[in-house]
Amino acid sequence: MGRVAIIGVGQSSFVRQYPGSIRELAFDGFKAAMQDAGLAAEGIGASVICSAPEYDKQRSPAGIFAEYLGLNPQPTFYVESLCSSSSTGLRLAYSLVESGLHDTVAVIGFQKMSEISSSESQERMGRGADIQWESPFGTMMPAYYAMYAQAHMDKYGTSLDDLALIRVKAATYGQLNDLAVYRKPVTFDMFTDPESRMAGPVASPLRVGDCCANADGSSCIIVASEEKAKALCEKPVWILGVGAATASVNLAGRDLFTGLAVARQAADQAYKMAGVSPQDIDVAEVHDCFTIAEMMAYENLGFAKPGEGKELIRNKETYKEGSIPVNVDGGLLSKGHPIGATGGSQIRTVVLQLRGEAGDIQVKDPEIGLVHNIGGVGLYGNVTILGR
Repeated sequence: MGRVAIIGVGQSSFVRQYPGSIRELAFDGFKAAMQDAGLAAEGIGASVICSAPEYDKQRSPAGIFAEYLGLNPQPTFYVESLCSSSSTGLRLAYSLVESGLHDTVAVIGFQKMSEISSSESQERMGRGADIQWESPFGTMMPAYYAMYAQAHMDKYGTSLDDLALIRVKAATYGQLNDLAVYRKPVTFDMFTDPESRMAGPVASPLRVGDCCANADGSSCIIVASEEKAKALCEKPVWILGVGAATASVNLAGRDLFTGLAVARQAADQAYKMAGVSPQDIDVAEVHDCFTIAEMMAYENLGFAKPGEGKELIRNKETYKEGSIPVNVDGGLLSKGHPIGATGGSQIRTVVLQLRGEAGDIQVKDPEIGLVHNIGGVGLYGNVTILGR
């Protein structure tokens, strides 16, 4: 079959509390992507709806969305892989188009985290671990990533200051992103100021400033066959490589705690499929649910050797003007993390970069971009490579 392209991208504002229903929330991202692609609902051959269902009051939201968005009687599918749901949805859409089953597919990711309380949200996040052997002991996302942070610090000498620098970068670009939930400046000094909320402890060694916030939001990606893309789109962005991997749910079943094996494995697959190397990547979006997650991503993706990711952030190599710009839209740390919508938001950013339409955060003349999206604590890993 021919190549597969992304011809439309959209995203809602990411907010702490969306006032409408989930169908209205999904419409915001869908409308933006459809306008971007220049399509009407009848031009979509199938839809893939992505979320983490434990946060949804509505069972089987795919059917609700297909009806509300005017996508019946075309088939709709529901995909869940925790925080990587919508990049998993993109992988499914790529397969549906590449196989010839459909020539256009809409990937719609959403999450309305505010439908449940913060304590309920934390409890559900804990259930992303094994409910028999781990989560009953109180493990939650910050605690899991804190263990990875401690291991990285112990082995490589990574410091709290290095992690703070990642958050400072995120805020630098988050202030420029009018769809981000957190648009306030963050300075390095805040992490040493006992009066600053950023310095407050969460799970040692992680502080408030090291953690992303929950959010409500939606995203949408329109995927098309080569024939359709060339007919409909002036600037198609091609899906060059897709990689995916899984790991043991229980951390007792893992032997790596200074990085995520799924990220390495998914990246290797995507690089091979695309015929490129880490040195060929011009711009990247990585899953920075915590500052240590971005640090590990530098190394897992091959942008730095193990233990040397800290040199990238110290030297500002991951800033817009650096050798490998990473998360120049503010990342999850600034945008917020509406679980099912996050991967689609990351993909949207890279597509806009490759089309030269990223505005104030535009990287100079990028040709190849990468999206790294992780589900759970390295349970699922997706890496997607895009090119113009």
